[in-house]
Amino acid sequence: MQYACFKKLFGCLIAAIAAFGSAAAFAQYKYIGPDGRVVYSDQPPPPSAKPVAKPAAGGGAAPTAAASSSGASAGSAGLPYVLQQAVKTFPVTLYTTNDCEACTQGRNYLTKRGVPFTEKTVRNADDLKVFKEATGAAQVPVMMLGNNKQVGFEEGAWNGALNVAGYPPNNLLPASYKNPPPAPTAPFTPDSKTAAAPTAPGAPAGGNAPAPGTAPSVGTVPPPADPAANRPSWFKGF
Repeated sequence: MQYACFKKLFGCLIAAIAAFGSAAAFAQYKYIGPDGRVVYSDQPPPPSAKPVAKPAAGGGAAPTAAASSSGASAGSAGLPYVLQQAVKTFPVTLYTTNDCEACTQGRNYLTKRGVPFTEKTVRNADDLKVFKEATGAAQVPVMMLGNNKQVGFEEGAWNGALNVAGYPPNNLLPASYKNPPPAPTAPFTPDSKTAAAPTAPGAPAGGNAPAPGTAPSVGTVPPPADPAANRPSWFKGF
């Protein structure tokens, strides 16, 4: 009696599996129904149905419409999963200034390795103040990995820090990805002393703000050791 019941149950299970496989084989449409489940059907989906998302090549999430249309994204949308996780946990910020060979080397290294980063430039007293508060450093470049920092460019040290942070050793960035353009370290505000400085008659626009590549007048920063070197006086490296 028990064997007959088991045999009957097993036969029903096989029939159900065959029926499901047959239905899936002949289904022409696949979509997500109102209850959130995937539906296979030979009838077109209703207007309210959601399409099933397809993962992008390389194992990452599919790019969003905004990222696809612009070809660039300041966030991690459209990046491979391993990069998304690294950017989320240890976002990279690069602090640079004008006429800085080490800054150029650091920027080129991050670009070559395929590390998404935000670049902030230090060009005047306001930038310098915010830079020191954010990094506690006295020279550039500075690479911030979350709250961790690398002061001055040294490829071996940067390479090791990025490995520990989970960034892949090879460039996995989509070909269309572009980092956001460099921005001043200190955000512009109407009451900024540098921005609000009056412009003397016949003086260049910008008033008392130091021109790019010249020393910002701030605190007790010493004058440049070499007047011919077109670098800020607080720049102490390389």
